[in-house]
Amino acid sequence: MPLTYGELSSITQNFLVPKLVDNVFDSNVLLSRARKKWYEKGSGIQVQQPLAYATTTAAGRFSGADTLNNTPNDQVTAATWDWKQYYASIQITRLDELKNSGKEAVINLVKSKVQLAEKSLASLMGTDLFAAGTTANSIVGVKGMCAGSGTTYGNISKTDYSWWRGQQDTTTTAITYPKLRDMIGNLTIDNDKPSLIITTKAIYSDIVALMQPQQRFTDAKTADAGFQNILVEGLPVVQDSHCPSGYIYLLNESYITLYYLEDFRFDPFTKPINQAVSVAHIFWTGALACSNCRLQGEFSAIA
Repeated sequence: MPLTYGELSSITQNFLVPKLVDNVFDSNVLLSRARKKWYEKGSGIQVQQPLAYATTTAAGRFSGADTLNNTPNDQVTAATWDWKQYYASIQITRLDELKNSGKEAVINLVKSKVQLAEKSLASLMGTDLFAAGTTANSIVGVKGMCAGSGTTYGNISKTDYSWWRGQQDTTTTAITYPKLRDMIGNLTIDNDKPSLIITTKAIYSDIVALMQPQQRFTDAKTADAGFQNILVEGLPVVQDSHCPSGYIYLLNESYITLYYLEDFRFDPFTKPINQAVSVAHIFWTGALACSNCRLQGEFSAIA
């Protein structure tokens, strides 16, 4: 007796989708670190991120009965991002079912279809986490976060507010150790500094070549997550296939959050009335937010 749509949906929901979620998040560095460190449930019409961009001017020294300054100044505003929706379809045609008769064969067929959906979501979300958000319905990724003057991020103009701009190096074409160290210094305030350097495979190889063999230490946690890395100034440097060519990003993850409005949700198999196909969907809704662009940096012209 063939499996019913209800049985197929139950097997997919309970056994295959959890593996899909794990594999999507483990597919690249940013998604993996997000899930472990900065993945949070959101709510509301938009993501709203409060920003403390100035200290109070009503502070100072006094003696005895001196008059105290109680004049308020603007200190807090909010950045906002729209929710973005992602999906992957799982399609099984009637011909597929006939070719894979038997319960085990059908389950294996569904498993392979779920794996294809997994790879599609991982690639799409992994790419968009680096994007500027200019593609329709795309997450505004780290490229938008690290951008400088002339752009808007979180509905706040980076042209009008210098404290909202990322630290950009648009002229360096050959990465050197001093250049990396200088950028890390620009992004460091006391003990607040970047936590991750992420780049392409080619540039990662160049950075490895810069380091003397006795300096080639690695971050154990990053390595345990399955990602090759090397430490520069105590920061893990990793490669990601989704990172755009020529870029190195230096990220302070303390100020980055991947919010989800709807975590991965599975919609059961249904059959359209005008097609000999069974279709299910996997959905995700979220947005990437940053509360301090000033401490995010990028090289954008590495040859």
